[in-house]
Amino acid sequence: MTPALSAFPAIETNRLQIRPLLPSDAEAVMMQTDDPTITHAIHFLPTPFTISDASALVRKNDDNNCFLGAFQQGILIGIVGAHVHEGTRLEIGYWIGSKFQRQGYAREAVAAVIAELSRLYSRLPIIAECRIANEGSWSLLHKLGFKATGEKGARPGRELLSLR
Repeated sequence: MTPALSAFPAIETNRLQIRPLLPSDAEAVMMQTDDPTITHAIHFLPTPFTISDASALVRKNDDNNCFLGAFQQGILIGIVGAHVHEGTRLEIGYWIGSKFQRQGYAREAVAAVIAELSRLYSRLPIIAECRIANEGSWSLLHKLGFKATGEKGARPGRELLSLR
């Protein structure tokens, strides 16, 4: 039986505290995400990204979906999402606030979430979808061990990468 993402534990890295987002995080989620460089890169995020959108995102946390906040000293710096596809594979995605990019936070947060997902779901492959033109994310996913599958992603303009 596949464990529920709703039970995803809080984890810590050298610089970050990572935990499922709570309704009380909605304002921080809105402030971090309402940035066209983020909303234009993530297909399901509207522009502008309002408090209502942030609250709806947090409410999506359930047994098959989990949006995790990456916090540094209590400040939300990014979000890592995990999704179970019909019990056959896991998908991860992420975004880091503009002023926190290029400081290694994405790698630190995504690597920690992948490690926990691998522990919880050892039988399931982990995938990601990325635009090849998104050089930063493409490079990060490769550094974390993802390999391009040569398949188109389910989302427009994206390629599928697999960890296992």
